[in-house]
Amino acid sequence: MPEFDIVGVGLNATDTLLLLPKFPAYGGKVAFEEEILSPGGQVASAMVTCARLGLRAKYIGTIGDDYRGRVQMESLKSSGVNLDHVQVRSNCPNQSAYILVDKTTGERTVLWSRPECLRITPEEISPEQITCARMLHIDGHDTPAVERAARIAREHGMPVAVDVDTIYAGFEDVLPLVDYLIASAEFPSNWTHVQDPFRALEIIQKEHGMKVAAMTLGAEGALARADGRYVYSPGFVVDCIDTTGAGDVFHGAFCYAVLQGMGLGEALKFSNAMAALNCTALGARGGIATLSEAQRLMAEGERRGNRRYSRRAETV
Repeated sequence: MPEFDIVGVGLNATDTLLLLPKFPAYGGKVAFEEEILSPGGQVASAMVTCARLGLRAKYIGTIGDDYRGRVQMESLKSSGVNLDHVQVRSNCPNQSAYILVDKTTGERTVLWSRPECLRITPEEISPEQITCARMLHIDGHDTPAVERAARIAREHGMPVAVDVDTIYAGFEDVLPLVDYLIASAEFPSNWTHVQDPFRALEIIQKEHGMKVAAMTLGAEGALARADGRYVYSPGFVVDCIDTTGAGDVFHGAFCYAVLQGMGLGEALKFSNAMAALNCTALGARGGIATLSEAQRLMAEGERRGNRRYSRRAETV
């Protein structure tokens, strides 16, 4: 049996949250109310979510040796994620982000920077790092390295999930190695140049052959295509404080659902619940819920009908 349930290769970041009473108009000025340092990052936060749900999770990535890097390392260590193949890069600042949070809505605007000294190369990914787990989760940033990881996983029969929101050079070599594409709302149309989300998902899936091609829709939930049909799962209505990290938590929850053998509809519903609950606290990992908390929200959603439907997906 593999030592880990899931291994993730990709980004981490240490965020500075700036809480605004309202978002200023372009060229305007507003005093922020609070400044909070908070660990985050796509794959790292997904692995923390998996660990929170009881999976044996491993993270592979690079971290700077500055104060922000130390904050990130302490957060990952305390979460129980395995860090045996995390590289701490000397004289290199960690990836950082400044996140402007509008307190009236909980929506955020992200300004980020990742120095070149944090880049992972394919040569730094060995088969032993990947095959120690049952499933692989990646993003697209260091594209040659994540392609190497995904190729190893594919050769050993491991399912591969990917979180992607931007078009990366060479990513067309990654997609054929992916089983579960969970993209941002913008990625399918940007990739295919087709505005209809249904058609865009169909094109991606048929061209690259992944089992599930899906897109998150923010507060409105998620839309997926599998076995020639579409599955739409509306989002949950919660008291939103901060949307930072909701997508990362969604991806971690979806990986958990796959490993638990959930059907696609149930997997999307569970992932939406986990993402929604994370929005009820500040920070990318501020509201990562337990399994029982997510199940409680799902039950309440069925009982009270507190789901938010998307007009883009209401025809499903």
